[in-house]
Amino acid sequence: MRWNRARRSDNVVDARGRSGMRLGGGLGLGGIAIVVVLGLLSGQDPLQILGQLASQGGPAVSQQGEQPAADDPQVEFVRAVLGDTEDTWRALFQQSGAQYRDPTLVLFRGGVNSACGFASSAVGPFYCPGDQQVYLDLQFFDDMARRFAAAGDFAQAYVIAHEVGHHVQTLLGVSQRMQTARQRGAQMEGDNGLLVRQELQADCFAGVWAYHAQQRLDWLEQGDLEEALNAANAIGDDRLQQQSQGRVVPDAFTHGTSAQRVRWFRAGFEHGEPGRCDTFKTARL
Repeated sequence: MRWNRARRSDNVVDARGRSGMRLGGGLGLGGIAIVVVLGLLSGQDPLQILGQLASQGGPAVSQQGEQPAADDPQVEFVRAVLGDTEDTWRALFQQSGAQYRDPTLVLFRGGVNSACGFASSAVGPFYCPGDQQVYLDLQFFDDMARRFAAAGDFAQAYVIAHEVGHHVQTLLGVSQRMQTARQRGAQMEGDNGLLVRQELQADCFAGVWAYHAQQRLDWLEQGDLEEALNAANAIGDDRLQQQSQGRVVPDAFTHGTSAQRVRWFRAGFEHGEPGRCDTFKTARL
């Protein structure tokens, strides 16, 4: 992957020296636990409550970090991929008469507090709609290669683009509709649940980005596409469950099967049309 061809994003913040920070408003782990319990008892989404507290309480994580060093190849790669997602989604939003708002990508190590609460590196990369930031521990890329045999720079790019896909969902109102559905008791988990549909749409959005990035930069080399498809296949619910517990439990799915994740990434990559990514209306995932 000739990623050096991409524009570098200025929206990457290095918080690796401040892992385990408290939220801007000073909410520690004990406070987060209380909010989670109160949210569950009241029927509200704890993540939304935490997001509101963070926005009211003070600066976000990104304002407590620093600009990453320019001589770190891993960081430069992240900046290049994020920069190209910005270019792609800005253009696509403009075509539909809307304006794309760039997310911030926060690099952390070990654990981090976001508007969605504390997360350890064990959860993997994640997007928090409460502060509209992507969180990434670069160690995850080593874990992908070691644990899931999903190595390669385009596999890593797919992971970043998937999280950015969740940001696109926030801007399109999908995240808010998910929250409303959760509050009214809709089926969230399971092989036909809304969480699976949300994750598969993010996979499709990642494919849309990959299509336009290739059209613009011609940066893919032989084997790159296979790297991304292999990564999507490696982190399917069915495969992960089989590896961890020796059996597959469809009722506990949250991200979709390996085949589904590959199929929806391909759907975005083959056509580059966000309109083909409506996983919420299709009968066949």
